[in-house]
Amino acid sequence: MVRGCKSINKVVFITVIIITFLPFAQKLNGQTVEYNYFYRVYFTDKGDYNVNNFSPSDLFSDRAITRRIKSGITYPDIKDLPVYREYLDEISSMGLILHCTSKWMNTGLFKTLDQININTLRNLPFVREVKVVKSPSVKSNFLNKLDLIESQDNFPPYDRPLSMINGYSLHYSGFDGSGILIAVLDGGFYKTDVIPSLNRLRARNGILGTTDIVTGGDFVYDYHYHGTAVMSVLAGEMPNEIAGVAPGANFWIIRTEDVSSEFPVEEDFWAAGAELADSIGADIISSSLGYFIFDNPAMSYKFADMDGNTTFVTKAADVAASKGILVVASAGNERDNEWLRIIAPSDGDSVLCAGGVDGYNLISAFSSAGPSADGRVKPDNVAQAVSVPVQIDEYSVVRANGTSFSCPVLSGICACVMQAVPEASNEDIIIALHESSDKANSPDSLYGYGLPDMAIVIEKLQDKYITSPDDPIIIGPNPFINDLEITFMETPVSLGIEIYNIAGTAIVKRQYSVFISRTLTIRDLEYVRSGLYFIRISTPGGTYTKKVIKINN
Repeated sequence: MVRGCKSINKVVFITVIIITFLPFAQKLNGQTVEYNYFYRVYFTDKGDYNVNNFSPSDLFSDRAITRRIKSGITYPDIKDLPVYREYLDEISSMGLILHCTSKWMNTGLFKTLDQININTLRNLPFVREVKVVKSPSVKSNFLNKLDLIESQDNFPPYDRPLSMINGYSLHYSGFDGSGILIAVLDGGFYKTDVIPSLNRLRARNGILGTTDIVTGGDFVYDYHYHGTAVMSVLAGEMPNEIAGVAPGANFWIIRTEDVSSEFPVEEDFWAAGAELADSIGADIISSSLGYFIFDNPAMSYKFADMDGNTTFVTKAADVAASKGILVVASAGNERDNEWLRIIAPSDGDSVLCAGGVDGYNLISAFSSAGPSADGRVKPDNVAQAVSVPVQIDEYSVVRANGTSFSCPVLSGICACVMQAVPEASNEDIIIALHESSDKANSPDSLYGYGLPDMAIVIEKLQDKYITSPDDPIIIGPNPFINDLEITFMETPVSLGIEIYNIAGTAIVKRQYSVFISRTLTIRDLEYVRSGLYFIRISTPGGTYTKKVIKINN
């Protein structure tokens, strides 16, 4: 979890890869019972499974395969294979209940009502290690760990989270995250299904799926409103109140956090959520959660563990990144607490760690400090985390503090970047963010590389992936069937597009007061009649008219 989220004012898969997420509480003989003990069992291998046993379609959605191809990732590899079923069945036959697995970490998470002798598990020939990751403890110190605390303060403009990173330059250029899938891992999404700022998202069916890994099932619109606040930052739209950073993106929302306590078992839930995100083809994981201390102090981490290679959740996050997913995680809100430093999984080598500033680009008092325990620059970048407008009910918009909200600002704007430069990998985007920020030449332990300028991010990525044509403008393909792509020798700055049929009737008219891309794709021409068309392109550098021919599919 990310402690201290303070507020100011008011798919279908092949069955071999799916493990049913069984709830904490179940009915036995008509009575509700709670599972008190959770055990993480590490296996030595994957039994008889090998990559030749599975076709890619057994393990991944088409989107997940496409992401791997784009990133040049060999697939499947051993981490993509499920945990060996016979190992799981043998442990289950001993009276333990399987909750979920992690194929990446090769673990099974089991639960019992009463404590068992874990040596009976350790003595199994296929078991490498067993850890107790949840047990009865004193009353939790973290019952309100994701709550928003209301107070009064001075407010920057409602759209400052977007404007201060030059995010409008992307939106005005037509890049709002469309076509990008973001998996949001959080502690609950109470009223995400009704809040007005997400009306447009729901109307276009932009929430593609929901999963509750903590208690099982698909219903996530309960337990807590923290994920709802995050979703409003990502996709909320409300005039003069909320300006979401990726209003055109699609989402899969996954509950991985048990808000009633704090134990390492939540790292297992997170890993299962990340693996689900991978399998469905998510492009981005946005996680405003983090782990360091637990209700049972003996289970807590030390800062030395924040080295990118030690904690269970960080290892899982780095595997997710190795599959081509951009993983964005909150730095934490610990600088005004005893811990002070970043938390897992934001310490990951390949994880984009989001620190937090106020609306005037001053580091917040709470934003966790870097560097990582092994001396790497952390946080990676910062975004607004003070007085961020969020919505958690049907009636009002509140202002919230926390790196819980700078995280979706960065993950959402990266969705817009992916739309603008689809060839860019997750690693490319992180490097471009570093190089395009206001502290790129002198990163430090509070701001990291600083506040990014998204126009510069796009310029750097397009310089890598787009070859400038010899002519000022080229259009292709010609003839075309559905889409047309325009490539510019130089960024137009502003742009007008008109398409006319041979009778002189306009079928497309678009104006871009700001345009920061060297490419523009004109879509939705599939149902235009075949024939000759004229495209007029107006830029500050001149007006150009081109002929194109539409043919039927």
